[in-house]
Amino acid sequence: MPTSLTPPVTDPTTDPTTVLDAERADLLATLGKHRHLLRFTVRDLDDEQAARRSTVSALCLGGLIKHVATTEAAWARFVVEGPAAMAPPADGDYSGWLDAFRMVEGETLAGLVERYEEVARATDTLIAGLPDLNADQPLPPAPWFEPGARWSARRVVLHLIAETSQHAGHADILREAIDGARSMG
Repeated sequence: MPTSLTPPVTDPTTDPTTVLDAERADLLATLGKHRHLLRFTVRDLDDEQAARRSTVSALCLGGLIKHVATTEAAWARFVVEGPAAMAPPADGDYSGWLDAFRMVEGETLAGLVERYEEVARATDTLIAGLPDLNADQPLPPAPWFEPGARWSARRVVLHLIAETSQHAGHADILREAIDGARSMG
């Protein structure tokens, strides 16, 4: 499946009608670069290859794309809604959690990439339009967050860059195990 190597024209970092301050432009360009590296790992793959577990890990390339899209969308909602955007399931049922890391019946790589690109455009538009990157929200209670900590919109974008970059590296390993193709290095 061919994957676009250039961001869509509606991306605020490339849309000539959008004027960004230097910090936002740098943050969004860096996030865009790592998104591209992640998407590039699935170039020319079919659905079976994208769903294949190519290491002892349960991860697959389609699942990584889905996970990063889901995570980015949640953090973007957090910027606007606060900790309620990341609330655990009301019924406590996490059985669907593993499905966020794999391709399930009916999902296609093309659909997952399209969803990821939609999420990316929405996040970019949100960040470009925020009145203040210093605006913060309290983190939800979780064992992996410091109690009482707050994250600014800036910190969320930095976290998205780190998350996307980390998973692009994972994806590169998975892709190399499938057919020897490499995205980096």
